[in-house]
Formats: sequence, C-alpha cells, structure tokens
Amino acid sequence: MGLSPPPLFLPKKALLVAATDTECGKTVATLALAAYWQTQRPAATLGVMKLVQAGPGDRETYRQVLRLNQTDREWNPLYFEAPLAPPLAAALEGRVPDLALAWQSFQGLCARCDWILVEAAGGLGTPIDWAWTFADLAHHWRLPVVLVVPVQLGCIAQTVANVALARQYDLNLRGILLNCRHPRTAAEIDQWAPHALIQSLTQAPILGLLPYLEYPLDPSALAAAAAGLDWELLLP
Repeated sequence: MGLSPPPLFLPKKALLVAATDTECGKTVATLALAAYWQTQRPAATLGVMKLVQAGPGDRETYRQVLRLNQTDREWNPLYFEAPLAPPLAAALEGRVPDLALAWQSFQGLCARCDWILVEAAGGLGTPIDWAWTFADLAHHWRLPVVLVVPVQLGCIAQTVANVALARQYDLNLRGILLNCRHPRTAAEIDQWAPHALIQSLTQAPILGLLPYLEYPLDPSALAAAAAGLDWELLLP
C-alpha cells in the first residue's frame, strides 16, 4: 500500500494530535498550535490534515480559520458522511478507508511544508480501517504524538489508558495537553486533572493547559492560548 516513510520524510516535521476520546477539543488544540506556530515563523510553511473525517465539521473549520494553500485531499483525504467509527461509516457507503491515498496526501505535504499537524479521530485506539488504529498509524508513519486531554471528571483513567497504548506501540509521545472545552475554575482543574497525579501515573510530561476559548475560531485568541505551552517538548 506504499505506507513506509520515504527518504524525504523526517519525523520531527510532523505531529499527530490525538486525544483520549471523541469530543476532547482536538480541532481547537490543532488550530491553537497552528496559529501560534504561524505567528512565530511567518516565513515557514505549515500543513494541516484531518486524516479521516466521519461527518461534517473539522475540515471545514480548518479551511475557514487557517486559509492554507492546500488541496481538498490534503485537508482531508478520507471523508465519510455518517458520524461513526471510520470503517463503519465507510461500510455504509460500500467503501473501505484507503490508507494508501491518505499516505500519498501526507507525502505531498511533507515534500513542501516545514511542519505538518495531523489530527486524529478520537483516541489512539480509534480504528481507521478494519486492521489499523491511530496507534498503528503513528507507529508505521513514525509520527510523534501529543495527547489532548479534556479537563473533566474521568479524564485521569482515560489518560492512563491512552498513554499505556502509546507505550505498547512504542510511540514518541511528546506529552499531554490539557484542554478546557468548557469554563473551568482553578479548583476544578486541580481536582479533575491534577498535573502531579497524571504525571506520576503516566510518566509523561504535561505540555500545558489550553484555557476555555469563548471565540475558538479567532486566530489571535488561539495563538495566545498556545503561547504558554512547552514548545521545546513539542518541537525537540
């Protein structure tokens, strides 16, 4: 299927933005990373890809906010109408997810971009087709991973499980990015997503906290939200 990394591909050129589950704020997190990176490196080229999308939303948001010079296939190589797990959504259309097509689109971005953000769908265990999960993809494509964790009750267990899966696949986990999808008080953040406990249980660094954004499609607000993250870990 042509899924092995070509000579032009450098792992540090790309980052997979995964999460502990669906509805964790991966899209906003990806937008924030992209917006801040563009403010710091205006002369550099950025690529952003929603590798597989089931149902409307993310790819349309990316086009609206980032306005990058990309083809439709580079924005989103695999699209299915039903908001289901990708192989199930594809089956409803009599199709199977074409990872070779996704790989070709990714290669195109690697050939001309200085940094590529690839947004996953759901957690690392989310299936892409009937054989591969996003953990498989990160392993075979040699993609470093950042794990987006929503600040909510129950996030600790989901974080531990996803980090364990990353270790099982020997992934390069850059760290954990806490995300406030809803307004949170300092006490709620400390009680639901305590940094010290999460780090102790996972032995993974906390990259920082994205605050709740009232206007999550404002590039300036997105860039400001990402300014306090540990960029030395994000871009080693």
